[in-house]
Amino acid sequence: MKILVTGAEGFVGKNLTAALENIKAGKDRTRPFAVDEVYRYDINTDPSLLGEYCKNADFVFNMAGVNRPKEQSEFMAGNFGFASRLLDCLKKCGNTCPVMLSSSIQATLLGRYAGSEYGKSKLEGEKLFFDYADETGAKVLIYRFPNLFGKWCRPNYNSAVATFCNNIANDLAITVNDPAAKLELLYIDDLVCEMLDALEGREHRCEFEGVNAVEKTDGRYCFAPVTHKVTLGEIVGLLETFKAQPQTLVMPKIPGDSFAKKLYSTYLSYLPREKVAFPLKMNCDDRGSFTELLKTADCGQFSVNISKPGITKGQHWHNTKWEFFIVVSGHGLIQMRKIGSDEVLEFEVSGEKIEAVHMLPGYTHNIINLSDTENLVTVMWANEQFDPSHPDTFFEPVK
Repeated sequence: MKILVTGAEGFVGKNLTAALENIKAGKDRTRPFAVDEVYRYDINTDPSLLGEYCKNADFVFNMAGVNRPKEQSEFMAGNFGFASRLLDCLKKCGNTCPVMLSSSIQATLLGRYAGSEYGKSKLEGEKLFFDYADETGAKVLIYRFPNLFGKWCRPNYNSAVATFCNNIANDLAITVNDPAAKLELLYIDDLVCEMLDALEGREHRCEFEGVNAVEKTDGRYCFAPVTHKVTLGEIVGLLETFKAQPQTLVMPKIPGDSFAKKLYSTYLSYLPREKVAFPLKMNCDDRGSFTELLKTADCGQFSVNISKPGITKGQHWHNTKWEFFIVVSGHGLIQMRKIGSDEVLEFEVSGEKIEAVHMLPGYTHNIINLSDTENLVTVMWANEQFDPSHPDTFFEPVK
């Protein structure tokens, strides 16, 4: 399959072409089709190549458009004008392959979008595509995208989320006039997933009730089914939590496919080099060190313990707290004894055979470095964050 992507250097274009190139190179085998060629067309591409690309393409993604022109008149020239040129080129080549149009929810011209010159230009582009389909019989897929966000989105351009992520990551000021203002947001990976579905002929169809897409199998429009409706205040609150993570070590709740998960990935893509790595507090003594690595909102914390040769650590028990000890380097012995009992459970552990050992509630436990020369490195997980006001830790030797 040969695929033409116009606007290939834009936010959506870059993400889509990266996904297509992964399929072409065999790095992504999750899709049941092959990509033979990806034609990238953008404002700096030699215009004479458009004819060749239109002649050979098996599918066209028209992502080209103008978002922030110097003059309002550029909306129509950049959006409607190029779409017209593209379709004329396809007609001239006699190519009736499927064509996708990247439109905008602003094309509804409803509510705050009323009178939008950008919306008007997008609406005219939609009409052009519908007329093209009627004239040629070609399949057209018209998507009215809401606000987009994700990696590689340009800040201070047309995405408030990109601006907030960039500014907060780089300690720059942000302005939020109305924290209660709600946005409908489409994450770039969800958009690209829909584009790849469209290549398979599995696009999601809809009609619009106002600005809302309503799924309908024979709908004239297409839509990406997964979006998120959140307020500006919620976005900023999450971003401030993400920014504080290197100091608090607390990872907030980020359930699968949640907005928080997608926003966190977006935020990280804007980190400056000096914030990519951050120091952790190592608690060191003659026995080795203990370092907290990560805390979670409701699933405890992770730490790493380093014991010097011959050293025994632990010798305590917990009422409710329980842990996993996972030795990743060295050779050690874990001992446990139920409080009130003389029976000792022993587990020989090694970085050569990594396994997780439960530290059971009500059992005093220790870990001994059996080596005379090597440090013993143990990754530890506890089911709760350490609370110095309620440590739930009581000294008692195992033997």
